[in-house]
Amino acid sequence: MKVTSLDNPVKVDWFFEQGCRLDPAPYLSGALEARKRLEALPNTIRLDSVTAGHDGGIFNGPKFSRIYLNDPEHSVPFLGSTDMLEADFSYLPRLSKGIATKLSYLEVQPGMSLISCSGTIGRMAYVRPDMAGFWSSQHVIKVQADPHKILSGYLYTFLRSRFGIPMIVSSAYGAIIQHIEPHHLADLPVPRFDAGAEQRIHDLVEEAAHLRAAFQAGLNAATEDFFRSVGLPDLIDHRWHEQGPDLGFVVSGVPSYTFRALNFSPRAELLIQKLNSVEHRSLGQICGDGVLSRGIRFKRIDADEEHGVPLIGQRQAFWSRPEGRLISRRALPAEVFANDEAIMMAARGTLGEHEVYCRSIMVTGAWLKNAYSEDFLRIESGDEEVPGAYIFAFLRSEVAFRIFRSLSTGGKQQDIHDGLRRQVPIPIAPADDRERIAETVRRAFRDRYRADVLEDEALDLLTKAVEGAEV
Repeated sequence: MKVTSLDNPVKVDWFFEQGCRLDPAPYLSGALEARKRLEALPNTIRLDSVTAGHDGGIFNGPKFSRIYLNDPEHSVPFLGSTDMLEADFSYLPRLSKGIATKLSYLEVQPGMSLISCSGTIGRMAYVRPDMAGFWSSQHVIKVQADPHKILSGYLYTFLRSRFGIPMIVSSAYGAIIQHIEPHHLADLPVPRFDAGAEQRIHDLVEEAAHLRAAFQAGLNAATEDFFRSVGLPDLIDHRWHEQGPDLGFVVSGVPSYTFRALNFSPRAELLIQKLNSVEHRSLGQICGDGVLSRGIRFKRIDADEEHGVPLIGQRQAFWSRPEGRLISRRALPAEVFANDEAIMMAARGTLGEHEVYCRSIMVTGAWLKNAYSEDFLRIESGDEEVPGAYIFAFLRSEVAFRIFRSLSTGGKQQDIHDGLRRQVPIPIAPADDRERIAETVRRAFRDRYRADVLEDEALDLLTKAVEGAEV
């Protein structure tokens, strides 16, 4: 049971302001304190007074039947309340254009603020330039700033601040699955400051959005460059589902270490044959003096920010800004950390089309301080002539994803077969091409981490502006 302390009394008039809600969330989450602080500022206005567009500029959408397709010509990228957090949008589900056009207002627009409104409430994303043409589900509230009244980057920064988030989360209702609705956000108090301060915050957010778009474009360019450089340009836009199902095939000379039909998938075997047709080395050879193994199990002891490090699991590893648990650094073995340009492949999961199992990330820059769960396959090159950034350009591709999925072993929870993964061929491009591809990947990650810094700087400016206005 939660009770309020003497330092934070709940006043009776607050119950009426909150619609006579008796659950503790609105009163003990800091939401009312944030609201009262903002309302006391001289230039605070309602959120719905600075938005414009469909339904006043704060809206989600109706429930609707979804038909997912694989052909890009007949579908659009589709964002759910978790998908919008992804750093790399290459793996999004795709919604039928026939359905999307009937719900045209669910197309997101650059500069919108997206807020998760079902399940975990209050997660946010800023719509960057390369997201034009994406659609979003009814589980995402769109907040569209009126450009004549407020700058979109400033509004987004306020919503994701320590003042905005508590007020949004406190509006949630429901028992098992929490929800909020657009009308719950309409009266959020938005503080206004001088035009110069708001412009600086907006410019930082916009620059960050463009850097995130550059990160996406850089990774895509590196993967395309990889396949062109090794002489396999036909694999750039590989369409797995157009190859037909793996039915009625015969395999001879089956090895003793696997009898699973999936491990002999004709579609995967065809891809492996193409990789073997050019100059290559096996993943086991490249990682002979490096690392190619699953992580170790370890004890998790919760800690505060001063003494803890973020623990990254399979799902959040693919988000732009992972949330989560802080665990004590002192209790951690060295193996849970990663070296620069180590590749982490999600190595435990199920075979659902949009599950992260067999997807990869590269660890560099600011992410070197994080700890990583035992569910990742660690891939570190032992050959300095084949850098991790070069390997990542291949492992993030659809081709690599399908090959590693075909190496699965296990029952409900799949794992990647230890012997088979060592045999995966990695095409080797000429030395100059390898370095160019690796540098493209590195530049993309520098853009991504610079975007994080700029968003944090914008948040810091807003916080100081609010605190300074209270003096």
